[in-house]
Amino acid sequence: FLPAGRAFLLVELGGASRDEARERAERVIAQARGLRECTGVAYLSDAREQAAVWQIRESGLGSSAFIPGRPRSWPGAEDSAVPPANLGAFLRGFDRILSRRNLKVATYYGHFGEGCVHARVNFDLASAPGIETFRAAMIELGELVASLGGSLSGEHGDGLARSELLPMMFRPELIDAFRDFKRIFDPNSMMNPGVIVAPHPLDSHLKLGASYRPREIATHFNFKAEGGLAGAALKCVGIGKCRKTEGGTMCPSYMATREEIHSTRGRARILFEALTTDLLPEGFADPAVKDALDLCLSCKGCKGECPSSVDMAAYRAEFFSNYYRSHRRPLSSSFFGRLNEVARIASYVPSIANAFAHAPIVGDAIKTALGIHPELELPSFARRTFRSWFERRTAPGASMREVVLFPDTFTNFFEPHVAIAAVEVLERAGFRVIIPRFEMCCGRPLYDQGMLDLAKTRLREVMEVLDPFVAVGIPIVGLEPSCILTFRDELPSLFPDDPRAAALASNSFLLDEFLAREAPDFAPPELRPRIIVQAHCHQKALAGIGGEVALLSRAARAELEVLDAGCCGMAGAFGYDRDHFEVSKQIGARVLIPAIDQAPPDAIIVADGFSCRSQIRHFCPTRRPMHLAEVLNERLG
Repeated sequence: FLPAGRAFLLVELGGASRDEARERAERVIAQARGLRECTGVAYLSDAREQAAVWQIRESGLGSSAFIPGRPRSWPGAEDSAVPPANLGAFLRGFDRILSRRNLKVATYYGHFGEGCVHARVNFDLASAPGIETFRAAMIELGELVASLGGSLSGEHGDGLARSELLPMMFRPELIDAFRDFKRIFDPNSMMNPGVIVAPHPLDSHLKLGASYRPREIATHFNFKAEGGLAGAALKCVGIGKCRKTEGGTMCPSYMATREEIHSTRGRARILFEALTTDLLPEGFADPAVKDALDLCLSCKGCKGECPSSVDMAAYRAEFFSNYYRSHRRPLSSSFFGRLNEVARIASYVPSIANAFAHAPIVGDAIKTALGIHPELELPSFARRTFRSWFERRTAPGASMREVVLFPDTFTNFFEPHVAIAAVEVLERAGFRVIIPRFEMCCGRPLYDQGMLDLAKTRLREVMEVLDPFVAVGIPIVGLEPSCILTFRDELPSLFPDDPRAAALASNSFLLDEFLAREAPDFAPPELRPRIIVQAHCHQKALAGIGGEVALLSRAARAELEVLDAGCCGMAGAFGYDRDHFEVSKQIGARVLIPAIDQAPPDAIIVADGFSCRSQIRHFCPTRRPMHLAEVLNERLG
């Protein structure tokens, strides 16, 4: 049930044949159409559509816990169950209890067919009057449930939240029996003290409490809507979808280590403790928080897959920005953060830079100094940058529609052939490609290292250079997902009051998005062998891969497989670190590496991320992963 009054009716038809299921569903639909409250019905037989609907149901708790612009909602008055015949009386009584106290249900979700009701309420649990109201409402709710022959814990446990209310449900002699049982098997009350027997008051162990005063940390990102960084960490309500191991992106480090501290939930919890309690001696700069965030790959999987949209990558960047104010920054962090400056210098003498980086003795010394794992090689600088190639070419006619191609650090200095292929694809699609006059960086490497002050400087430069194009409606296309999507994700949060940031965010596109929008008739080349797609984490989380899949699906006679591999494990500079190498390898070995090893020799491996291609080249050295631009380029081969 949704706040607007509409309802989803989900009917479980497991065990029935297809014809039986359809017949039963049609009966339910016919009945539903006769209800005034029902605004529309549909029968979903496609497995993907069914999975999407159930995903909405499973995300009910997390997605309703925090809605920007509305009061934060809390559990407590949830999980009540009454006989289904009494459900209407319960809901009306529940509404009266809340209305008398100016409280509202953020959303109902649950199993109404069984009389079980889940609901999050906008209790104020951070002030003494609000907590008093919470307690009074809970006691009255317990009396209502008991009067209707129901249970306060229809699906879950009683715990600290409801044990005090159990005498409303059970006779005194049964409560005494609970106490005797506890005394026999746990005489010292060491197991779950304060629960069921001799319960603690239901308002005595609140996560916030009347003394809740989070530390005010100056942040670069805009967390005002969440109530500051502590409020952003509080968006995690403990659902635990980040603890899955069978598929998706979130959370790659947990999939590798199976340790709670390396899950999104575990990290959110320790961040909250660092910002609200004295449990960690150094607070928000404590080494324990650093250890928890050390294996975060900033993959953005949590932002896309967590129902509460926890953005651990942003919290991590803020932490390291704060942490290195009082701790020495490692050389490797400065090197990889300033990769654009390093690459710019090396581009003047790329052969010498490559010789030093890969020489047996000097190269080993460089890797040792930078903390790079000895098995890995730094990527080689291109002999000629993309900008150098572009400035020397003959431009097509000026009558074509214009598009700006953003030359990111990786395609400009390391793999210019990717950008060259993109230019040819865009021109074949009918566009005149232009590039910014000045060499720029989106700040992504700086952001990943917590160098947010410098990252903001780079993004100001980007806005200064690109705004004239945006102002006249010329689209900006990027090839490295993590770079171009920085304009859509981090930029508006870092500059919430700058209209140029919002304009650039809405006018920046990945190559597949741009072609789908501006050149829907673009015909990809005919591809005969098998195509395997390793989607970039940021692309999946922030943009989706529908456009790319559609383009490749139109390539005739090609078998297309999109891997459910999650993060590749390289994640920028993460996989190069000698302390991260084994975890990086384990993440890649979960799906990606075996899938490529088992693919036919002539299979086309599509990976739009520079890091993804680097990881594949290292662990599958006989394969040549390609960017979508290369695959779409007719001149390929």
